[in-house]
Amino acid sequence: MAVVQWKRKDAVAIVSMCNAANRMNKLFAQDFTRCLDQVEADAQVKSMILTATDEKNFSQGVDVEWIGERLAAGQKQDIIDFMYGMNDVFKRLLLFPVPVIAAINGHAFGNGAILSCACDFRFMRKDKGFFCFPEVDVSIPLLPGMIAVVRKAVPEYMFNHMLLSGQRMTAADLEMTNVLVKACENQEELMKDAMAFAAGFDKKRGIFRELKKRMHRERIQRMDEQDPEFIDALNLFVTE
Repeated sequence: MAVVQWKRKDAVAIVSMCNAANRMNKLFAQDFTRCLDQVEADAQVKSMILTATDEKNFSQGVDVEWIGERLAAGQKQDIIDFMYGMNDVFKRLLLFPVPVIAAINGHAFGNGAILSCACDFRFMRKDKGFFCFPEVDVSIPLLPGMIAVVRKAVPEYMFNHMLLSGQRMTAADLEMTNVLVKACENQEELMKDAMAFAAGFDKKRGIFRELKKRMHRERIQRMDEQDPEFIDALNLFVTE
């Protein structure tokens, strides 16, 4: 069963994470990539919305339990493949040739928050869900490439505080600092506003791709050049 699926409404592709808490593992990365391939291949798509079907979660980030099981079984390559797979997802979103809008319908923690930051624009409902980076509490430091992705969407002073404190932010907090285009009243308004925003785009893919390629060049380089140092050695946890 798919954990990420999509449909098109007019010229808008709606990509939905559909596995409850939407924790990320190797299957998640593979399914997400499959959807992006299919959306990009559809020439009628002019914009894309990323959201989730769960009532309270956008994504709670990395599937730590899955990683623990793979470590216990000595299946380290699965973890390495997953980490590179998620980097590929982030890069695909950064360079996707149509506008990508995150409709954050609930909790966005860790990698889930980073996923939304890789999108071009963000909307979030006010009545449910927090946005945070809990890595300081679970002793899993972000990769350099992940930090670079967040910095494009979250002001430096705010990211510094969030990363070092683990504090949860509300949609209202994020709207005040322009992390969001809009904090929406509820789920219905979230999708209504995100769809209206997405439908307003009708740009040529070539110029959109080239603009994003130049804008995110240093972020992509950081993922390619710095992240392997930590991924290949599975230097993903702090045990002290």
